[in-house]
Amino acid sequence: LISEAESPSGEQRFNQFMQKLGKKPNSKNLDLNNCALSAADVTELAALLPFLPKLQEISLSWNGCVGGTLKALTVHLHHVNLLKVLRLNNCRLTAEDVTSLGEAFEIVTQLEELDLSWNSNIGGKLSLLTKKLQKGCKIRLLKITDCNLTAKDGESLAEILNVIPNLEVLDLSINKHIGCSMKVIAQDLKNVPGLKELNLHMCGLTQDSLQGLDTALQHLAELRKLDISCNKEIGGGFKDSTAHLASLKKLEVLDLHQCCVTEEDMTILSQEIPLLSSLQELNLSSNKNVGVSSDPLLGRLRFLPKLKSVAISNCGLSKESFSSLAEAALHLPELEILDLSWNKCVGGNLKLLLGALKLATEIQVLRLSSCNLVAEDLALLTLLTQNGHLARLRKLDLSYNNNISDEGWVVFCQGLAVVKELSELDVSLRPSSCRDCGMWFSELLAALTKLPALAELGMQRWVLSESQRKRLESFNQDHKRKIRFD
Repeated sequence: LISEAESPSGEQRFNQFMQKLGKKPNSKNLDLNNCALSAADVTELAALLPFLPKLQEISLSWNGCVGGTLKALTVHLHHVNLLKVLRLNNCRLTAEDVTSLGEAFEIVTQLEELDLSWNSNIGGKLSLLTKKLQKGCKIRLLKITDCNLTAKDGESLAEILNVIPNLEVLDLSINKHIGCSMKVIAQDLKNVPGLKELNLHMCGLTQDSLQGLDTALQHLAELRKLDISCNKEIGGGFKDSTAHLASLKKLEVLDLHQCCVTEEDMTILSQEIPLLSSLQELNLSSNKNVGVSSDPLLGRLRFLPKLKSVAISNCGLSKESFSSLAEAALHLPELEILDLSWNKCVGGNLKLLLGALKLATEIQVLRLSSCNLVAEDLALLTLLTQNGHLARLRKLDLSYNNNISDEGWVVFCQGLAVVKELSELDVSLRPSSCRDCGMWFSELLAALTKLPALAELGMQRWVLSESQRKRLESFNQDHKRKIRFD
């Protein structure tokens, strides 16, 4: 028998538990993400909570066996009444777990962040949780991404907005059935005037729910991020639902990609978006009418000098709309990310961007995938880099541009070495094609030796000879590098 004096203390037991999982003990932050926890581990952890009175964060995300065992943990949460953050992403939570968690809300009154994302069994059962929230609850962040939420769950969410006045982040993305209750939720958004982020990506929104959301925007003066992307049914609804968009003077991120906006929508958006004076990120990708619209939204981006990221991928740009964008880009000195992928008109016309790229001293990400680029375009990029421009470039995507000649790739690779901060480069070909990796391969390898930051190189569907393959395989070993060749 081990005497009481010789038995390990609570702290020692906790340290042993963490070491068993390959984690460093931390009395304030319990991070057990993706640790393959078993039901026995959860029970053992629960028994250790009385010895962790200073604990403020618990993260058990990506541990499927947590599902069905949460009650063993929640009954001991009164020992950690300083708990502020609880993350349970992808834990296969059951209805019983949701009930237990709801009961725990009466104990953990200091909770500020709750993330239940990727637990599909929560759908239809959210009321088991929400009805237990106390008025004046301190929750600031609530994420319920991809939880199979129903219209009934949407109504439950609307009700709790009355008891969490401090809410700053609400993420309901990838819940396709919640759109029909969005109007009810929107009516109660006025109760969280400090909301800073609202994520409704792929929520099945309709024109009707968009109209309700627009009405709510007048109460959300602190909003910094609005994501309503991948809601195709709202297309055609902007003309009746943007009366309050321009009032969001603190909005920094607006994501409208894949929303099927119509030409009539573009007429309204071209008037409203340029008034968002704090805007830093704008995503209009996969809306074909952005490029063909006669309204000059792209030209009016010049009135948004704080823009750092502009994504206009797959927008059906014409040479005229691309030219308008290029002129506006001259007035975007803080631009860091520019995505023009899947706009064929860029090919042969990249010179229109020459002036803007010379001035874009902050540019870090340039995406030109499937732009029908030609050797002349690569020569232009090479000239820019050799003249000291694009010095901060970290990610360059030139994939799916099959029309570039071997000579064009040679010139590009010869000038690549000066882009010292480049970490990702993609020169892959289209999935339906393949091509011999020609005389530019040697120039590429020579350039790689002078690019210390490069970590990933995409070369899909380029066919290597046996000798080229061996040189590629030995490159990392010879130069003590860890480049991932895809």
